[in-house]
Parts: sequence; structure tokens; C-alpha cells
Amino acid sequence: MLAASCSAMAADSATDNGDWWQHTKDVVRSKVETISGQGETSLFLSGYSYHGRNTYTPERIRQFNEKSWGLGLGKTLRHPNGDEEYLYGLAISDSHYDPQLMAGYAYQWNWPVAGKLEAGAGWSALLISRTDTWGRVPFPAILPVASIGIPGAKLMASYVPRLSGNKGNGDVLYVFGRINFN
Repeated sequence: MLAASCSAMAADSATDNGDWWQHTKDVVRSKVETISGQGETSLFLSGYSYHGRNTYTPERIRQFNEKSWGLGLGKTLRHPNGDEEYLYGLAISDSHYDPQLMAGYAYQWNWPVAGKLEAGAGWSALLISRTDTWGRVPFPAILPVASIGIPGAKLMASYVPRLSGNKGNGDVLYVFGRINFN
């Protein structure tokens, strides 16, 4: 997933020798080493999953766990222009009260709002493991990410869209927080 985000860079410089795959792996490895080596340690606190009221019946929503408590650790690298990159891992209680494991990379553009307050938007490429999807075999996803807060502490959200016309899948707003430690 992170490799896909770097493939355009890799394709430009590696098409001459045809070794684009090795170049892409090198770019990804370098990015991971930079974020993990230079980034601040981050604590992720999971808290709430809002299921779309037009996608699920009231009876089904009452069955769901919308208090998706959990914890995660990661590294956050803040660039001089204010943008941020994250490597993270999270374990939360999913909509069915089962463990959900996630690990990934995120990039977020940030804009000043007032003083140190900033708003951010970006994307995350991750692997997710759930008991109700493929028997816990991790599967990839790319999801939007948004935030509001100060550089070292943010209230964040991601959205899982409904990918089909069928009701009862997706349409979930996931809210969590991030605190950095120097």
C-alpha cells in the first residue's frame, strides 16, 4: 500500500533500467526508517464508531458496539511545512465487540486555524484484521483521515464508506485521538 503511493516516484527514476520494483522497495524502506527513526512516539486512543442511520436499521444499530475502545502506538513525523506522516498499530473493539487489529501508514496535510490550532486532511493505507471478514486474514484498505487539534494532540476521524448499494455494510465514522510524546 505504501509502495503504491511511492510507485509514481519509483517509475520515473527506475524505468531506465527496468528495476522499478527494487527501487519502490528501497523508497518504502527509506520512508519507514525515516519516520520510525525521526518521528515522535504517538499514543492513539480509540473511542467511537458512528454507524450511518440510513444504512442500518434501528434494531441493528442497538446491537452494535459504537464505543470502539482501544489503544495504539505509532510514530509521527512532522515536516517543516506542518504536514505529518504516521506509522501506527491499533487494537480496538469492533462493532461486534470483537478485537479489530489495524496497522498502517498515513499522510496528512495540515492548515492553521487559529494560534496553534490546525485542521488536517489526508489518507491512510492500512491492513485490517477482523473476525467477521475473511476469518481474520488481514486485508488492505485506503481510507480518508481528518483531524483538528494542536501539533502534539489531535482529535482524528476516518470514514469507512458504503461500497455497495446493499444496506448494512460500511458507512461508519470512526473517531479517535492521538497524543505525541517527545
